[in-house]
Amino acid sequence: MRVIKTIKDLRLFLDILRQRASGSNAGVEKQVRTILDDIKKNGDRAALRYTQKFDSPDIKTLRIKSIEISGYAKKADRKVVRALELSAKRIRTFHEMQKEESWSFSEGDAILGQVIRPLERVGVYVPGGKASYPSTVLMNVIPAQVAGVEDIALCVPTPKGEINPYVMAAIKLLGIKEVYRIGGAQAIGAMAFGTETIKKVDKIVGPGNIYVATAKRIVFGGVDIDMIAGPSEILIIADKSANPVFVAADLLSQAEHDELASSVLITDSKSLADAVDGEIEKQLYKLKRKDIAGKSIDNYGAIIITRDIKNAVALSNQIAPEHLEIMTEKPLDILPMIKNAGAIFLGQWTPEPLGDYSAGPNHTLPTGGTAKFSSPLGVYDFVKRSSLLSFTKEGFIKLSRTVETIADIEGLEAHGNTIRVRKEK
Repeated sequence: MRVIKTIKDLRLFLDILRQRASGSNAGVEKQVRTILDDIKKNGDRAALRYTQKFDSPDIKTLRIKSIEISGYAKKADRKVVRALELSAKRIRTFHEMQKEESWSFSEGDAILGQVIRPLERVGVYVPGGKASYPSTVLMNVIPAQVAGVEDIALCVPTPKGEINPYVMAAIKLLGIKEVYRIGGAQAIGAMAFGTETIKKVDKIVGPGNIYVATAKRIVFGGVDIDMIAGPSEILIIADKSANPVFVAADLLSQAEHDELASSVLITDSKSLADAVDGEIEKQLYKLKRKDIAGKSIDNYGAIIITRDIKNAVALSNQIAPEHLEIMTEKPLDILPMIKNAGAIFLGQWTPEPLGDYSAGPNHTLPTGGTAKFSSPLGVYDFVKRSSLLSFTKEGFIKLSRTVETIADIEGLEAHGNTIRVRKEK
């Protein structure tokens, strides 16, 4: 793992992170546009053709029926199901706190306010390539349910035609009935445009590979999306009080996601830096996914030594990590200085995987520095807000001259005329 001690090396590494986050690929975009155009034009026929090509030629229908969901869910280990149930309960409790209510106030001659309404139909993409993620089902469906979305559809790829029982167990636990065996850009296209079988949605959420991310970026505008998710990342701010075994384990927890994942330690302690560097080597070779984690650590991992913790915080704010762990003697003292992070984990007993699965906050987080302007997925992503205005005749008269004045200087005669015709009456 590279150890960074100079400004020059730091700049080079930050450039590497920026290039990694760009995620653009002209070849992929061309393929994705071809798929999307085909889905838009040919609907189910194209969707099934791509599903047979990329998943299994034996797939004959897109819909996974409720009886199939129940059947596969029964195959799930009961211990895992209990873990999903507890996690779902905690996730729902957390997201209940995010609910917004409509509001209004009276000015005497006018009522002004905001009306909160849930989205009508949402599509959730659940990855199913190298691994299957029942936690993705919980994290994307529960906030939509809490928001009041009544119509939720899931797209779940089934490589080689195989259906994952744990994904089905999570789906059954949440009571979702509308599930389709389709993945990749074709799933995004089907949800964005609609087909004979898959009804068009208003918003698409859920992570995926570069083809899924590219498709979401292209269809945005015709439908809403949650975010363009990049490779996973963790940044740890630590001082000499941190346990190097814990720090190394937490860095590797993200490195094993994929070769593009980024794991960074920023510390003011050279002794901790040396200990963590050695501990990573020791722990890495015990992992089943050591090849993936090793490439991630070699290419996008770093230990950065700063003059003090204040400088470490400033650098963290510049990077704006998806996951930020603070392992210092007094982490709460650091918290007010943190400006940019998707999720903040305080103290040595709060490893990032708690947030991935069972703590309660959402694990769908902004990546690639977008935490500077984005937030975790939440209930607020599944509602829309309408402004509310109601004026009496007296209230209208009081405001009429002001509106006429602004309309006139903007040269919008018809705007001003709506005021004048009422005053003439």
